[in-house]
Amino acid sequence: MEYRQLGQTDMQVSALGFGASSLGGVFHEIDEDEGIRTVHRAIKLGINFIDVSPYYGITRAETVLGKALAAIPRDQYYLATKAGRYGDHAFDFSAQRVVRSVDESLARLGVDYVDLIQCHDIEFGDLDQVVRETLPALNRLRQTGKVRYVGVTGLPLKIFGCVLGRVEPRTVDTILSYCHFALNDTSLTCLLDDLQAKRIGVINASPTGMGLLTDRGAPPWHPASDQIKQTCQQAAAHCRDRGQDIAELAIRFAVSDCRIATTLVSTASVQHIEANVRAAESPLDEALLAEVRAILRPIHDQSWPSGRLVNN
Repeated sequence: MEYRQLGQTDMQVSALGFGASSLGGVFHEIDEDEGIRTVHRAIKLGINFIDVSPYYGITRAETVLGKALAAIPRDQYYLATKAGRYGDHAFDFSAQRVVRSVDESLARLGVDYVDLIQCHDIEFGDLDQVVRETLPALNRLRQTGKVRYVGVTGLPLKIFGCVLGRVEPRTVDTILSYCHFALNDTSLTCLLDDLQAKRIGVINASPTGMGLLTDRGAPPWHPASDQIKQTCQQAAAHCRDRGQDIAELAIRFAVSDCRIATTLVSTASVQHIEANVRAAESPLDEALLAEVRAILRPIHDQSWPSGRLVNN
């Protein structure tokens, strides 16, 4: 497993990280025991960065992850969670709520501290509040030892510049972007040099586009257009015809840019985490990559709105 520096933090994180949303049954129902075994297997395979949120499964993911972590020494992993989003339409970025949220997450996770606390999906909130209230409250928690670093997450790329341009250095240590560095969408690339210059750690999530780039296809709730879904499935079929799994190609591509510290994959299956690690460590099939990206060209960098219109 390759390890990379996460911005200005002291964390050397695995190029492939574990996204624990699947432990909350976000994509489909899971077997909890299998999910716990998957976390243990991920650690043994060299994954040392785990990301979760109270929103995933409405606290279920944190609860299941806490059961898994109980059997793992605390110095074997870095742990990130989030605050501010608690349901599909439940957001609260007030200082009082996010501080209480950290305590709730620590209790569910069974740990004394998290390495990274992140404002979750800030495009759904008032960015003025995030800058003036939420981030200062989370930064004050550093002094208590409950959190070590602070980050922000969201879908629209616009939000990162809006926040980073209004805060003092070291207020935000990381950004988490999802669905914007994948086979079908590489728009995150336009921010990477600037983020690197600012020494902001970059976390990439959803290298398969939340299921778009899989044989199973996107779940019913996926917000992508029909054109995006259909084109991604054409690319998946092409990979199958070549005897390849598009998800494995997507993962290998996603970890190929060293400016991205870690790319999160989410699964509650031992078999799948093993396949994901193999994919991350295997050579990139440049010929197949070119063929797939040609199929995806009509929808390249197409996305969907998220949160408040002003934040898109």
